[in-house]
Amino acid sequence: MKKLNILYIHSHDTGRYIQPHGVAVETPNLQKLAEEGVLFRKAFCGAPTCSPSRACLLTGMAAHSNGMFGLAHLGWKLNDYREHLIHTLHEAGYTSALSGIQHIACPPLKTVEDIGYHEVLPVKGKGSKETTDCAVDYILRPHEKPFFLSVGFFETHREFPPVDERDDPRYIAVPAPLPDTPENRADMAAFRTSARILDGSIGRILQALESSGRAEDTLVICTTDHGLAMPNMKCSLTDHGTGVYLLMRGPFGFSGGKVMDAMVSHLDIFPTVCEMLGVEKPERLQGKSLLPLVNGETEVLHDELFAEVTYHAAYEPQRSVRTERWKYIRRFDQNFKKVVLPNCDDSVPKSLWLERTEWKNSCPGDEQLYDLLLDPQENCNLAGVSDHAAILAELQGRLRSWMERTHDPLLKGDVKLPEAGMMWPQDAETLTGPVMGRDGLPRVLPKI
Repeated sequence: MKKLNILYIHSHDTGRYIQPHGVAVETPNLQKLAEEGVLFRKAFCGAPTCSPSRACLLTGMAAHSNGMFGLAHLGWKLNDYREHLIHTLHEAGYTSALSGIQHIACPPLKTVEDIGYHEVLPVKGKGSKETTDCAVDYILRPHEKPFFLSVGFFETHREFPPVDERDDPRYIAVPAPLPDTPENRADMAAFRTSARILDGSIGRILQALESSGRAEDTLVICTTDHGLAMPNMKCSLTDHGTGVYLLMRGPFGFSGGKVMDAMVSHLDIFPTVCEMLGVEKPERLQGKSLLPLVNGETEVLHDELFAEVTYHAAYEPQRSVRTERWKYIRRFDQNFKKVVLPNCDDSVPKSLWLERTEWKNSCPGDEQLYDLLLDPQENCNLAGVSDHAAILAELQGRLRSWMERTHDPLLKGDVKLPEAGMMWPQDAETLTGPVMGRDGLPRVLPKI
């Protein structure tokens, strides 16, 4: 077995809004990592909501397969925490540590200790400096065994920090789903400041890795959970929600500034690590190793990728299938004909839409079909267009086949709130009204 350290760095709500993706967001350390490693331009999460996305990556399974149907701090948990990647690594002789955010085991149902890390580093609060300090100290220690270190940053989650003077709102580009207004430019300027903080922290960690002499024997996996915390992005099954940055650097071909255009998934990380280490891949894994793609043995890894949302702040069950050309999204709950407002984080763009448009009364449609070649922004729903009936039927079949293969409980009816979720207080409201549980009762969305 190859003795290979694994450094897993993950941010919050960043999407692909970093410099290596050609966006005017200054992240020089991430750019350097891309130039030294591999950039996957079409990487996608398994679920564009915080806990389910992380659970998909760390278990190598869809959210409905691993049990994380919604946010961990609202009562959801993994079916079995022994399915976490670290337990496969422990069996292979690894030691493991966590610095910062993990967001797959939260009270009242689970705690970080239930995950099974050998060491949880003493980070206080959500500050990137504390998370970075602890990670750097860990990397610079003597290590007899290969290690898996997870470094979780709160950035670029809201609330954003005060805007850096270098991020002048007058000269900021606004993401494609949003109108170019002074309010949205100012909001994006604050995001850029948060991304700058994130990049500086990642730079410190990568420099520590170099100083330790372990860089050549370490696989660096750097990614985010899902899209930006803005309308039609986070918690959306469009590419604006599921598209993520994914940078990897290390041996076995993960070097040289390669850029991969093939579709890949967070679910591919677990089997990739198994193949690199020469350890047996658990049969439950649903992704594919990235090695054939990275080493030029194939140009296509997946003909189709699937994603899902069940709960975020409220129940909004959806599933999707994406091919190179097409995206099909199906909404399953007939009780919600309008946009489920609590599932969009409170923000300046959200407030703007609520104040000036009828967005809150819009209906996404039970089925959505998009031609990603002619309509990459996914604005024109072709599900009701007769010329596209054949492709619609094909994608309907692909989606149902996947749901049956992976035993998606949504095929049998509504997915109920966990018992812990039923205990949420019922006396507070968000900007757009109470957060609704599937039972119709209002819930408080705790801060994270």
